[in-house]
Amino acid sequence: MKKHLLFGLLSAAVFLVGCAHRPATHPTDEPFRSVYHHSPEANWMNDPNGMFYDEANGVWHLYYQHNPFGTTWGPMHWGHATSTDLLTWEEHPIVLYPDSIGTIFSGSAVIDKNNTAGFGENAIVAIFTQSERIGQHQSIAYSTDGGYTFTKYEGNPVLMGDIADFRDPKVTWDGDHWLMTLACQQEIRFYASPNLKEWTYLSSFGKDLGAHGGVWECPELIRLKCENEKIGKCENEKIGKCENDKYVLLVSINPGGPFGGSATQYFVGDWDGREFKCENGKCENEQMNWLDYGKDNYSTFTFHNSPDGRLVAIGWMSNWQYAEVVPTVAFRSQNTIARDLFLFTDDEGEFRLGSVPSPESLALRGEETKYLPDAGIVELELDGKQDALVTLSNDKGEKVVMNLDVHRRTFSMDRTASGDCSFSHDFAARTVAPLFVKRDTYKVLLFIDHCSIEAFDAEGAWSMTNLVFPSEPYNHLDVQGGEAKIYNVKI
Repeated sequence: MKKHLLFGLLSAAVFLVGCAHRPATHPTDEPFRSVYHHSPEANWMNDPNGMFYDEANGVWHLYYQHNPFGTTWGPMHWGHATSTDLLTWEEHPIVLYPDSIGTIFSGSAVIDKNNTAGFGENAIVAIFTQSERIGQHQSIAYSTDGGYTFTKYEGNPVLMGDIADFRDPKVTWDGDHWLMTLACQQEIRFYASPNLKEWTYLSSFGKDLGAHGGVWECPELIRLKCENEKIGKCENEKIGKCENDKYVLLVSINPGGPFGGSATQYFVGDWDGREFKCENGKCENEQMNWLDYGKDNYSTFTFHNSPDGRLVAIGWMSNWQYAEVVPTVAFRSQNTIARDLFLFTDDEGEFRLGSVPSPESLALRGEETKYLPDAGIVELELDGKQDALVTLSNDKGEKVVMNLDVHRRTFSMDRTASGDCSFSHDFAARTVAPLFVKRDTYKVLLFIDHCSIEAFDAEGAWSMTNLVFPSEPYNHLDVQGGEAKIYNVKI
């Protein structure tokens, strides 16, 4: 999340005049427009913001960082889209505009079921950063029509920044009060409030822990249920009985990712109502954990109020090394498919955060086909006793090469010859994920869309998200050391 104070140097009047949505030309031949990933109708998008699920109407609300004036980062607004299936999205008017306090940076939204803020029972309250030339502050706005329009609170800001890079509030309900998780340079701060308006500092986390190659951003504290000896999907035999729920702290960092630029790290631990502490003190720099092992999954957040206690997450599918120069035309950036997060233990008995395509994403799988479609799903079954090589290619020789190395226990994706890499010297790359769990057969899911490949261990031990820009779609699939099934997508 690249966030500058440049636009704070402009007067507030600039933001208050001419702020109508002005889409760029939307060509019908946009070659990299995705089929089943959310992207803005036009212009720039980065971090997903304020996501929540409206249970009464069965609607997923997605807000996002948006510049309505061009295809590069600019004066930030909150764009808005909704979906009933997490696959098809309807675009709505912008909900939050800059004002005299500043532009509208990232944040979250909650359903205030008990009317703690006084805006009405079940009001949707958005909590977001406003950035200006003299600092960054937290403000709130409320919606009484289900999240389609918002009114800013007249007492904004509700939390004044005391340092630079004081931003990205993720708010959740914690027992009998609201809890804010906030990024502050290279640490995380926690604040408590009874009413979303008055905030009290609780504690800080992160000094000398985890990756510190860049600024920390977009944090979220997630609670994961612990039931007897099972955590998430995997048996917990090596650690023993899990006595309490576990917590995972997501922290995006830019730069400082494992393959350069942006990435999201996480910490597993416990929350006592005031402080977050790592599991068994294991947060040393040499034990950094990454949510995704590609170059293009950043600013991942979960939806507030997801049904059935699920942790449904979406991330921004790009990297600040080249996000503003990728070769799309009318729009820049899209989001990942929806994923469900859970906790499991690896072969060493360590807690890990798992990620699988959400049931809604798996519902994309249509009829089996012999031909590789422009947008499709591939199921790989790879022999765990020998190395495997998987190649996607087109008639021009452009290719993406994936390798399962059973000796090093890694899965890799090489996009150095994938197509157009000329727009950035940081784009051509090979990314590598640890397998974490040894199996006789490895099942891998590939979600292929016009400009992206998302690879998943079918059981969720790892995921890998990478953009690609081939001059024509990949139409060949070669698998050595395993078998593949190819499916069209139905949408």
